[in-house]
Amino acid sequence: MGAHSFAHIPRMNARLQLQVEKIMKTRPIHPWPVRLTHWVNAVGMVCMFMSGWAIYNAAPLMAFTFPKSLTLGGWLGGSIAWHFAVMWLLVINGLVYVLYGVFSRHFKRDLLPIRSAEVKRDIADALRFRLAHIKGRYNAVQRLMYWLVLAMGVLIVLSGLAMWKPVQFQELASLMGGYDAARWVHFGAMSAIGAFVIVHLALVVLVPRTLLPMITGGRLPAENGNPGHE
Repeated sequence: MGAHSFAHIPRMNARLQLQVEKIMKTRPIHPWPVRLTHWVNAVGMVCMFMSGWAIYNAAPLMAFTFPKSLTLGGWLGGSIAWHFAVMWLLVINGLVYVLYGVFSRHFKRDLLPIRSAEVKRDIADALRFRLAHIKGRYNAVQRLMYWLVLAMGVLIVLSGLAMWKPVQFQELASLMGGYDAARWVHFGAMSAIGAFVIVHLALVVLVPRTLLPMITGGRLPAENGNPGHE
């Protein structure tokens, strides 16, 4: 094998170096902790909705029940077991996300501030289908919705605890207005989170290019702001 056979190696090394330098000058649209907690939440919420609907069907609050095909657990005891098992998964996952959001400054950089004027402007633009979608940034409506769904997550956990152990957590149950009122609070928070999920999925359908970065992370030039939401 002649020396000319290796003549292409310096060129390959140069191209590889250029590729590495190019990657080093970019950042992920969604850092891996955001992606991981997002998908754990997605799977967990499906399980929570389906097992929760089965529990609801055992003692409906209103004159309707959920189709059995959309429930999880098979029977009341099984549904409760699913609900509590996944609840702890989501609580731990939520704590991981909150800790990451605080210490990485993800919350401060990407989800704050929320200004009423910007929210009104973005809502008006969205209703006219003119809402700007800047790659790697959250708009004001997205920032507001994420904080609201986090608040609903806290409320659904607290109301769930009040329902689970109304004697041990009697102060919490009293704060909710009693066991029956806690059920309504729990159902309302679930409905709000469900509405958020529907809007979230609708936006993915309308702008499908936002899905892949939540799987792969995506890349953006490092100087183009902060990691956010495509």
